[in-house]
Amino acid sequence: MASLDTFGAKSELRVGDASYEIFTIDKVEGHDRLPYSLKILLENLLRTEDGANITADHIRALGNWDQNADPSVEIQFTPARVLMQDFTGVPCVVDLATMREAVKELGGDATKVNPLAPAELVIDHSVIADLFGREDAFQRNVELEYQRNRERYQFLRWGQTAFNEFKVVPPGTGIVHQVNIEYLARTIMERNGQAYPDTVVGTDSHTTMVNGLGVLGWGVGGIEAEAAMLGQPVSMLIPRVVGFKLFGEAPAGTTATDLVLTITEMLRKHGVVSKFVEFYGPGVSAVPLANRATIGNMSPEYGSTVAIFPIDEQTIEYLKLTGRTEQQVALVEAYAKRQGLWLDPDAEPDYSEKLELDLSTIVPSLAGPKRPQDRVPLHTAKPMFRDALKNYVQAEGPADEASQESFPASDPPANHEDSAADKPHTFSAAQNAGGRPSKPTRVRGEDGVEYELDHGAVVIAAITSCTNTSNPQVMIGAALLAKKAVERGLTRKPWVKTTLAPGSKVVSDYYDRAGLTPYLDKIGFNLVGYGCTTCIGNSGPLPEEISAAINEADLTAVSVLSGNRNFEGRINPDVKMNYLASPPLVVAYALAGSMDIDITTEPLGIGSDGKPVYLNEIWPSAKEIDDVIASAIGAEGFSTAYSDVFAGDEQWRSLPTPTGDTFAWSADSTYVRKPPYFEGMAAEPAPVNDITGARVLAKLGDSVTTDHISPASSIKPDSPAGKYLAEHGVPRAEFNSYGSRRGNHEVMIRGTFANIRLRNQLVPGVEGGFTVNHLTGEQTTIYDASVAYQAAGIPLVILAGKEYGSGSSRDWAAKGTMLLGVRAVIAESYERIHRSNLIGMGVLPLQFPQGQNAESLGLTGTETFSISGVTELNEGTTPRTVKVTTDTGIEFDAVVRIDTPGEADYYRNGGILQYVLRKMLRG
Repeated sequence: MASLDTFGAKSELRVGDASYEIFTIDKVEGHDRLPYSLKILLENLLRTEDGANITADHIRALGNWDQNADPSVEIQFTPARVLMQDFTGVPCVVDLATMREAVKELGGDATKVNPLAPAELVIDHSVIADLFGREDAFQRNVELEYQRNRERYQFLRWGQTAFNEFKVVPPGTGIVHQVNIEYLARTIMERNGQAYPDTVVGTDSHTTMVNGLGVLGWGVGGIEAEAAMLGQPVSMLIPRVVGFKLFGEAPAGTTATDLVLTITEMLRKHGVVSKFVEFYGPGVSAVPLANRATIGNMSPEYGSTVAIFPIDEQTIEYLKLTGRTEQQVALVEAYAKRQGLWLDPDAEPDYSEKLELDLSTIVPSLAGPKRPQDRVPLHTAKPMFRDALKNYVQAEGPADEASQESFPASDPPANHEDSAADKPHTFSAAQNAGGRPSKPTRVRGEDGVEYELDHGAVVIAAITSCTNTSNPQVMIGAALLAKKAVERGLTRKPWVKTTLAPGSKVVSDYYDRAGLTPYLDKIGFNLVGYGCTTCIGNSGPLPEEISAAINEADLTAVSVLSGNRNFEGRINPDVKMNYLASPPLVVAYALAGSMDIDITTEPLGIGSDGKPVYLNEIWPSAKEIDDVIASAIGAEGFSTAYSDVFAGDEQWRSLPTPTGDTFAWSADSTYVRKPPYFEGMAAEPAPVNDITGARVLAKLGDSVTTDHISPASSIKPDSPAGKYLAEHGVPRAEFNSYGSRRGNHEVMIRGTFANIRLRNQLVPGVEGGFTVNHLTGEQTTIYDASVAYQAAGIPLVILAGKEYGSGSSRDWAAKGTMLLGVRAVIAESYERIHRSNLIGMGVLPLQFPQGQNAESLGLTGTETFSISGVTELNEGTTPRTVKVTTDTGIEFDAVVRIDTPGEADYYRNGGILQYVLRKMLRG
């Protein structure tokens, strides 16, 4: 639809021989004082002004933005495209296929259900690092991936042929966010003769990685992404914008990872949930594009909606490096300068809040053992590990003499050649740390070599995740460190599972060009796949003897990964403590084999010459890294890697592809099933009702993430999901992961709230997906309790603390909640995406009164709840509060967290998909 162009903003931009229609923001008063990100939103409103959803008043409100005000003005943002990965993308395509059938059943044309904006899906979340440390690891892991996911991949191939504007990047290509910045992102879009800023919403919270390229975008739930694909604007409040000023230069020996972990710590401490973060100042020019992308990627870890950098020379050089066309690069520069989107290092736009960071203060760092914002300076990693161990082991009295054999709690001197680095490494300081005494466990490996495992053993060292694998500086740094280690005679410790999973084939290309691949292979970092492996829980099983030793001795084992997430229970079920680190440090800890080593002063191991090898001796210099980058990385490598990116390999091309406008669901499929969202749906919505007689399914504490809620990782045989698969004839070896089975709601509902580290206060002392069935008083699984409540017609509620739903933007955290029969969640505060997703699935998000929580109100979770005042929504208004009462006499006014009129429409319709479908039928 053409813009009404009330402000006369329509203009022309000539770039070379091409001419583009553009909408210039300088026609709106106040544009010049706006932050970069709000200028992009302003252009978006000018171009999509329709007089109904987007009006001149909305445009003026953005031009008159009050940086000091709390967000209150709703606008409708229309993203230029939608980006998906396969875990979250498969349910999107499942829902679109189901919508086609629903439209047909209600008398509409099924073929009208198509993405109206470019939608691209990258299959990157399904490869599991089963095999490692061998030459054929990549080939075998991909073969296993196809065996496990054949049904899903055939379904996606059907979607690629059935839907317009929908493209799929096949398996074995790369990680969605790295593919996005290296190939898919346009920075400035050119479409139907118009030029405008590239904007994107994605079904993964780390969509924000593209913010480093000057692209405004963020993660949304799959259901919200589906609506965007179907032409629905994203309803949002004009946000507060935090200006983050950078100055100075990072010192030698630090990495982009160290920078981003520092920024994550600062912003999480400051509080930026639901805010835009924007980087400005003279130091921005000194931050390479790859580092900007790393910072943008971690936006969900500090809670902001976006973390964006303006366009500048760094952007242009990166676009050239990655093989974009001359015309595209010229368009980006010309458009950015015309619209005031080009970086001015001296500018001071209006910001709601300001922070600043002197880059020279950055120090080498890790983050852990369970949250990305818990930064650990590298030189303190050993004592901080020991202190954290108190939370993982129980005191059991004094240690015996045998448990006191390894080095004392104080650090040995850096030149101490008789270090524990050349012995079977043990940890006997647990008693000093307040935990139980160490009990070293002897293990015999498959090769017959014996060694000892104890608390702090690094059993996974993974170079993984787009966060860092998109960054040549840290990837080359890791490979050079590996080369120097091999030359000194070092290799990984035998208990460390080492994996290399780059974000694109470009990484393998420049490793090969630089001759560095053999050195990584020699210390066990063989290529295992191009995908999100360890960072999302696809680390694969540990060797049997190591897993057995950990579980029999109840050891607190450690993973070190170059990812963005280290939440409890996420990485591997055998690993309790997880640390985020740069790729070079991942290699270093693989060599050291333990978190109970100060790798800044103690040797990583003993070299072939019998002398200790220290980290500072093999750490590559900035010049060494830059020299390799200059010689091995160029536009040719990117152009080759992406020359036919949607075609796939022979395995992909040979998959049989179903045909037809609607999908032929298989009754036998355990991967892809028709969901029940539209069953019995009428053309007009029924009135919403108050909630009465509700029971508590789970009572949860603070910082319960969507990783605790959403089904993830492997499927255990004795879990409800495992029993379901067994009943349907699936052998244990083919259970696969929850992520790979997101197209089957029967599996996913059984895995909701089933994380092995979930702590439901209704069952104190118990971890995992358990609760009390109030109908019987017995402990049972959350799924089985839900079945019993729904059979009895009893609605359910969830009680929660602060930051409920932080973490990944997972649609199944909301879908599973709804399918379990939960009608409302009452929390102290919410993460933005999950709150929105709950509404999108027809679940009412409520908030305790300011300063109150379940404990202060005396709620135990055993009460029966009623929630009144919800019916006010039927009158076209949203109540500010509703009355919550219990059968025990407790009552309070809960704040209704339906924040915009658009969200209210979704809730009245029973969810966003029902709203869109009804709107399609009417229009």
